[in-house]
Amino acid sequence: MSEQTTNKPDNLVASTGPFKGMNPLMGILSMVMILAFVLYTIADVERSGAVFAAGKEFIIGTMDWFYVIVVNAALFFVFWLMISRFGDVKLGKPDDDPDFSTFSWICMLFSAGLGSGLIYWGVAEPMYHIQGSPFMEQAGAEAGSTQAAIKAVTVTNFHWGFHGWGLYVLVGLSLAYFSYRKDLPLTLRTALYPVLKDRIYGPWGHLVDLIGVFGTIFGLATSLGLGVTPIAAGLENLGWMQNTQTNQLILVALITIAGTASAASGVGKGVRILSECNVMASIGLLVLFLVLAPTAFTLGIMISGFGDYLWNVIPMGFWINSDPEVQWQSWWTIFYWGWWIAWCPFVGLFIARVSKGRTIRQFCFCVLLIPTSVVMLWMGIFGGAAAGVDLFYNAGVMEAVNNDYASGVFATLAGFGYAWIVYPLTVLITILLISWFVTSSDSGTLVMCTMLSMGDENPPVKFRIFWGVTAGVVAGVLMLAGGLGALQTASIVAGLPIAVILLFMIYGTAKSLHDDHPLPDVEDKYEMEFLNR
Repeated sequence: MSEQTTNKPDNLVASTGPFKGMNPLMGILSMVMILAFVLYTIADVERSGAVFAAGKEFIIGTMDWFYVIVVNAALFFVFWLMISRFGDVKLGKPDDDPDFSTFSWICMLFSAGLGSGLIYWGVAEPMYHIQGSPFMEQAGAEAGSTQAAIKAVTVTNFHWGFHGWGLYVLVGLSLAYFSYRKDLPLTLRTALYPVLKDRIYGPWGHLVDLIGVFGTIFGLATSLGLGVTPIAAGLENLGWMQNTQTNQLILVALITIAGTASAASGVGKGVRILSECNVMASIGLLVLFLVLAPTAFTLGIMISGFGDYLWNVIPMGFWINSDPEVQWQSWWTIFYWGWWIAWCPFVGLFIARVSKGRTIRQFCFCVLLIPTSVVMLWMGIFGGAAAGVDLFYNAGVMEAVNNDYASGVFATLAGFGYAWIVYPLTVLITILLISWFVTSSDSGTLVMCTMLSMGDENPPVKFRIFWGVTAGVVAGVLMLAGGLGALQTASIVAGLPIAVILLFMIYGTAKSLHDDHPLPDVEDKYEMEFLNR
């Protein structure tokens, strides 16, 4: 076996001075990059937005075939690893045990990979697709019908299911293997070691990590800036505050403080505890939705959507729109693939960080199948409940979603017809939205600091505080300047070079596994069989 590699040069991390514990060059370049981007965006929001939009239109309109290839290649590679002879290989040394219990580990997978988006998109996306999609038309379903509701849940499962999580599994497994098996730094550049060798510590490695930092901090800022809308809407429904920009900025500040404090406490405390609480409260919310909605109808939509997705997942994954006049795939599927890819460095590195000691088979099985199973259960129940109250009780959920995607979940609550339950459930949903955002913020902060400190799993607290606050400040400044839309678009554009890196990850991981665990020669095989007798 050839598993030993060169450790990172000692001079990459400062041992004294203000950057002690961090790569000074990477820290300075990251701050310059963030400042330059924010200044460029707010100097002329319309112009910067147009530039980023042009890049996004090129990617989702011209590179759709490339994104389809990348996400499918990642998914098939992960399934191959799951059933291959490498399944028993540990992500770590042979005697390494997992750092966290299986329950805590699974909870933390959700803290970075899903979070609050499930709560409002669980209603909003199916209610968009029930009004029309190419897959609904192929099935001959009428908009707003029960059949359309099934197809809407199917499409939502597709956008949140195996393909997206396959990307996270690829990045997380690759980083965990090279870091914990070969003692390389836990940073994005490490995945390119089979290609670049020790050049990962030079300019190419710096560039790869800067792309990862860009995707992480601006992805967090975008998520936080756009995510305060449903939180503010929930608080307004409760009568606690008005949904104004000033109050939204106050919410951003509070979430930033809470997320930074959690990140400062470390993965084993703040992140783990918050993630477990979120999962338990979310399970309770899911059960309530199933009980309060038209239960039989909701279960039927969930099960039918789940089965339809499993039956059609491969053809849906390879489908490319051939009609240039129809923009649905660009608006939805390719946008989703770009967003998943842009978040890969953040989520993948965090998953790697909490997965030391797991085997490749266990890692692929749990990270791919458990979150997607929960997603399909969630989307089926939330989407089925929203469609049920709209079809049977004329609750107006579809109209609410069309006016504001974040209001759909609250319209569904009102549509249940139990006035006494609306207020406490609105409180629960609002608290969950805030809590999930806090876990996304703290895990993202830890990932950025880990990359900038060349893989230190417990980076200095002062840097966790600095970068946690920086993400909140970026979100607040861009909210004031009206630049969040431009930032969201730029994040998708940043996904293109990451998509190229993902292909190198597939090659490098496969090559290293074969080099480190070769098949025995025929003579050795027969000798082993003889000795075993």
